[in-house]
Amino acid sequence: MDAAEQKDGEARVKRVLVDGLKRLGLAKPSSLTKAEFDDMVEDLCERLAYMSEPSLEALAEQVAAHPGGKGKDRFPIAKVILDWAAEIQPPEDSASPLVRAVFAHALGQNAIAEGWAPELLAAVKRTRRWPAAYACKMLRDEAEEPIRHLRDLERRLSRGDDLPPDQVAWRQRRLAVVERCRGIAAMGAGVSA
Repeated sequence: MDAAEQKDGEARVKRVLVDGLKRLGLAKPSSLTKAEFDDMVEDLCERLAYMSEPSLEALAEQVAAHPGGKGKDRFPIAKVILDWAAEIQPPEDSASPLVRAVFAHALGQNAIAEGWAPELLAAVKRTRRWPAAYACKMLRDEAEEPIRHLRDLERRLSRGDDLPPDQVAWRQRRLAVVERCRGIAAMGAGVSA
């Protein structure tokens, strides 16, 4: 998502979700000051900019049906809205600031270079948290067999051997995920992929 798409997406979130809920009468959560609520709205707009208009409409309907506060007349907290949004339309790999940061960092660069980037990508998408050292060790261990298998396939291809169709498809999927990780790393570093 480039800067123009991000800006358009933020405007769409404000128009469809935030302004739509305000028109229904939902107010800021009582636990937040006006400035904190404004910050929450700005953050929601940034984080949900990837969502399509129909998905935002579905999210607005869900938020309106389950408002926060004692009187059920308040915006829910941002985490609740973000969780619902992820259920309705999960962010793409490239839309997640966390995924971009992980792959722009030395950790992600090493994962790409060493061949365990697909496992890292799957783990970060699943847990939605920065992987700790132990988790990275487990991911490396998990990736040993697929890395070995890919090297074996590459060796066979370099000798001119034919591969069974299922192995060709597996290799193409694996390499496509690695390439996607490279693109995410470039986005995270602010380089056009």
